[in-house]
Amino acid sequence: MRIPLKYGVNPHQGNAFVSNETESLQVLNGTPGYINFLDALTAWQLVLELSQATGKEAAASFKHVSPAGAAVARALSEEFANAQFLHSTDLSPVATAYARARGGDRMCSFGDALAVSHKVDESLALLLKSEVSDLIIAPDYDDKALDILRGKKSGAYIILQMDPGYSASANEERQLFGFQFEQDRNAAQISADMFSGTTPEVLETLLVATTALKYAQSNSVCMAYDGQVIGLGAGQQSRIHCTRLACDKADKWMMQFHAKVQALSFRKGLKKPDKANVVDQYLLWDELSDIEKQDLASNLDSVPDPITRDEKLSWVKTFEDVCLSSDAYIPFRDNIDRAARSNVQVIAHPGGSVRDELVKQACVEHDIALLETGLRCFLH
Repeated sequence: MRIPLKYGVNPHQGNAFVSNETESLQVLNGTPGYINFLDALTAWQLVLELSQATGKEAAASFKHVSPAGAAVARALSEEFANAQFLHSTDLSPVATAYARARGGDRMCSFGDALAVSHKVDESLALLLKSEVSDLIIAPDYDDKALDILRGKKSGAYIILQMDPGYSASANEERQLFGFQFEQDRNAAQISADMFSGTTPEVLETLLVATTALKYAQSNSVCMAYDGQVIGLGAGQQSRIHCTRLACDKADKWMMQFHAKVQALSFRKGLKKPDKANVVDQYLLWDELSDIEKQDLASNLDSVPDPITRDEKLSWVKTFEDVCLSSDAYIPFRDNIDRAARSNVQVIAHPGGSVRDELVKQACVEHDIALLETGLRCFLH
């Protein structure tokens, strides 16, 4: 198999192609580029492993070779549907998995690469039809679903089909600046055994969070709740910046269920990405300039009173079983202190820092359960 690409990482990088000794990957529609395949193949591994670990349909929303969101299938609440601008909660399991994966961070999922572990049905295709997305990779497609998706983006939507039975070589190679690198593939499995002693609810959430980290550019920290990613900080040079980023995203995710946000009345005709921007602006009201506030007001029928800091802190405390996972050991207690402010109740990390005892003590002070997995999951 040798597939010519639209271009490389940038438009000026030509002579680009992807190849494999098998015929395991098919392009059913569109013309993929280099980054499209990086996102698709990385996201595919995530959903396949997550589905195998949980026994459920799994989905991932990818941007720039890191997950913007990931989730397993679960029923959707009316509040979730309202927060995600969905017209119905009556979706198939594979469609709910994607709704939850994309809903983990709607702003970062704009123009995403979608991967799902199971056959794409009409329910998912209709949901995806109204979202801004660049591609989908899946093991199979219903005929109706394929027809719907082929009409997306004026016929240019990228549709990839991957053989779920494909197995990569145990060895992987990479070239950088003319130098050849080789290593064993990261075949370590994120399994239930790593999180013994947790409740079934927490177990599934930790499986989602930690599997997402395995396919996120390091350093990375993941916040998860109810079997879905709700905030991921990836590609940062320090762990506290990863933690702050993940927690800030998670706080915003939790705030979308607050009564004031649920009651926002958007200007007629406003599209989903614009609505997501309005919610983001409203939650940052105190930081907005006068011009930004005017812009926000122009997109709402009326602007409710801003949510105060105390209201935000109180609301976040209503969420139970919030989990945080880290791809490498947590080196300082500042990560724990920040996590506690976002009501994290369970933290998983490999352990092994010389300051482990200080981190453990911080967790005791905040009444946070700390699990040591013994497995580092860097990705570079």
